[in-house]
Amino acid sequence: MNGQIHEIANRLCGLREMLNISIEEMAATCHISVDEYLGYESGEKDIPVGALENISKKYNIEMTALLFGDEPKMKSFFLTRSGQGIAMERTRAYKYQALASGFIGRKADPFIVTVEPVPEDNPVHLNSHNGQEFNFVLEGRLLLSIHAHELILNAGDSLYFDASLPHGMKALDGKPVKFLAIIF
Repeated sequence: MNGQIHEIANRLCGLREMLNISIEEMAATCHISVDEYLGYESGEKDIPVGALENISKKYNIEMTALLFGDEPKMKSFFLTRSGQGIAMERTRAYKYQALASGFIGRKADPFIVTVEPVPEDNPVHLNSHNGQEFNFVLEGRLLLSIHAHELILNAGDSLYFDASLPHGMKALDGKPVKFLAIIF
């Protein structure tokens, strides 16, 4: 796994120890098994944004603090210039660019997400998290699997959904897809 995933894993472990939270409680917060959570905390498994969102909301920790290690400082506004958001490549297939990481007390987490193409026969990896999500396709074509439905979204299409339902994305046509994701 890449260094960014190990850094997030270290922050998760530190948070759990600082707040005296058991591994079992953290796993339950993420709606996963203890073994799967231990894989996240060890840095051996990629940590879905949904799991981080669940932890963020339950323990009142800014999600960007978990993702990037920086605490937001702005209260009035936070400007992100084109291409300047804090970026994180969680896996080779997904890249996240945070658009409001410096704003304290956000009610939503907006990201530009780039999904790289994978072989057509690769299954869509599903995850879920508390809250709701809005996705707006900026470039490319996206297969979005949600709650046993497969939807194809083109540039300009959007979808708002209950993020507790299993969902996942895949770039189509052998080209990257870029979309705005807002997690509420």
